[in-house]
Amino acid sequence: MINIAIIGFGLIGSGAADVLAENESVISKKLGNKINVKYILDLRKIENHALSKNQVESFDTIINDPEISLIVEAMVGSHPAFEYTKAALEKGISVVTPNKEIVAKFGAELLAAAAETDARYFFEASVGGGIPIIRPMYNCLAANKINSVSAIINGTTNFILTKMEKDNLSFDESLSLAQANGFAEKDPSSDIDGIDSCRKICILSSLAFGKQLPPEKVYTEGIRNIYLKDIKNAAKCGYKIKLIAKSVSDGDSVNAIVSPMFVHNSCPLYNIEDVFNGIIINGNAIGDVMFYGRGAGQLPTASAIVADIMDAILKTTKNMTWDISDGSYVADYKLEPVRRYIRMDYVNSDPEYAIKSIFKNSEIYRDDGNKEIFFFTKEYSEYQINEKISALSDSGFNVLSKLRVL
Repeated sequence: MINIAIIGFGLIGSGAADVLAENESVISKKLGNKINVKYILDLRKIENHALSKNQVESFDTIINDPEISLIVEAMVGSHPAFEYTKAALEKGISVVTPNKEIVAKFGAELLAAAAETDARYFFEASVGGGIPIIRPMYNCLAANKINSVSAIINGTTNFILTKMEKDNLSFDESLSLAQANGFAEKDPSSDIDGIDSCRKICILSSLAFGKQLPPEKVYTEGIRNIYLKDIKNAAKCGYKIKLIAKSVSDGDSVNAIVSPMFVHNSCPLYNIEDVFNGIIINGNAIGDVMFYGRGAGQLPTASAIVADIMDAILKTTKNMTWDISDGSYVADYKLEPVRRYIRMDYVNSDPEYAIKSIFKNSEIYRDDGNKEIFFFTKEYSEYQINEKISALSDSGFNVLSKLRVL
């Protein structure tokens, strides 16, 4: 019998326990042994669950039990999750986690600690829920130099933007619907402000480029300021608005960003809707590879956790690794050339002439009924865009929306 513990027994932690129980015969056959959840640890008193009797009050009970060979860390936030994880790894106890905040901030340090004791530190469930992405990147794409990662990796924001587009709902109405369906928390800030996507692109980028990408080094913008008008303008021109997490390497530096972007119908991410996620990896040998599926939810995430548990027990896969870094290799995102969608209102009698004199070769669309105009620029840096917008403002234009084009 293999004894494990689960710390953090909320939706995901309890989901992992339920998958272990429901699929016990299949899992035992593959492992040649039975998994026993000996302890659960949570701040709340757990009631009405088959494992309620196994709840303990202190992490010390778990870490000091020589029978425990693996811990599932499914807590919220960095602390004390980081301290618990490091203590376990240093003692040779493997740890499996869906905690993207911990991996994004401390992944390199924890992987190094695991290497010292031959423990396993696995986190497939930290990105993409049940979508296999971490291990395929590390193993199946190992022969490639990864050039870029472009992804929709937050189901909540994708659901909101889909509802705005399909059902003509406002942002607030779509958010309320997401909360009613259990896709958004009561405090949705982590999702709608891009924080969740930022942590996930940091994990994927650290893995892809071999150095820790600290979340604070990634420019992050959410979807609070997306308007129905922009959704409709996007549709007119063959685009959809998506919250995109993207990182690109030139071999020396990495440009990383999380931002709502116009995605053209020629891009595979265009068709990712509702709570689904899509991740495109570009490698120098294989080109583009796309991963798609449900990016969140109790059972998809629990499925990834249990797969990691089994792999950690069998030790068929080695730990992945990347270097500790302060992120000094991250480039200034404002220098990266990018196309822009810009929507303005105006008092100028000849707005198209004024725009073309400043934004040369731009695609311009007028809405004379509302005295609005929108256009797509060619590629400019953030600094250049701001200078040109300032010049237009001096000519009687007022910026209503300004979004990147993927």
